[in-house]
Amino acid sequence: MSMFPTKILAAVDGSESARRAATVAARLAKATGRELHVATVGFVPAMYPYRDLGAAEWNEQARREAGELLREEVEKLRNQGLADEAETHIRLGAEIHEIVDLAEEIGAGLIVVGSRGLGPLKRVLIGSVSLGVVRHAHCPVLVVRPGAREERVFSGGEILAAVDGSEAAAAASRVAAEVAGATGSKLHVACALPLDPQLPYTHPLVGERFEWSLEREKDEVRKFVEERAKELAEAEGVEAEAHLLLGRPDHEIVGFAEEIGADLIVVGSRGLKGLRRALVGSVSDSVVRHAHCSVLVVR
Repeated sequence: MSMFPTKILAAVDGSESARRAATVAARLAKATGRELHVATVGFVPAMYPYRDLGAAEWNEQARREAGELLREEVEKLRNQGLADEAETHIRLGAEIHEIVDLAEEIGAGLIVVGSRGLGPLKRVLIGSVSLGVVRHAHCPVLVVRPGAREERVFSGGEILAAVDGSEAAAAASRVAAEVAGATGSKLHVACALPLDPQLPYTHPLVGERFEWSLEREKDEVRKFVEERAKELAEAEGVEAEAHLLLGRPDHEIVGFAEEIGADLIVVGSRGLKGLRRALVGSVSDSVVRHAHCSVLVVR
């Protein structure tokens, strides 16, 4: 999987968060010579509130408003020297469905969205919508956090790749290494090991046995993440540092990213389960919701 896809789709809604996301998408497209597509979704209610405004009239009004918003957003990008050749798309309907469907139609290799949008009356990509795109898209999704240093997301910042031994996390770490190699960023590779024992019953020796088992698992996970960091460093010619995190995976990933001043977290969309200390879907969801920087979720 390549981090530099042929087509990049940015979803805009008039919010500052989506505007920052579109700027990141446009900068990435320009730097890599890829196609940029910018889309907005016009709001169409399930039930039409005005008796004197039928479905056709409502749809036309929604399309007109969406078109005006889209022109304004693309013009702002062009004023920055970006998006001169961007293709634009107007869709009507449910935001999540339309964005995911459009990405499939055009063969997008990356969707870029803001983590927050405007309120419901402003035809928005709210947080639940961006999270819905992450869950349902068939390609990687980059969620740009408001206030994040978007100019550093793909240009010499600090990148954190979360690994857990799953195929999704392995793919995500390869993408993170490729981005680090292409942008001169430092790569941090981290694996979180939960500390709470998963025991179905109590026993006088539980504490002693858990401590022994935990130390063994620490050694195994530390060895795994160090080997993974070494592999990625050699494959992409980057500086990669290994980290063992102890505690709940989503909390530890978000907290560690803030500690090192990460500009981008890269996670897999699904991980392992149960005894393998997984980055399951709920963990990647939680990282997207709570991270203080942009998050790239790799399918």
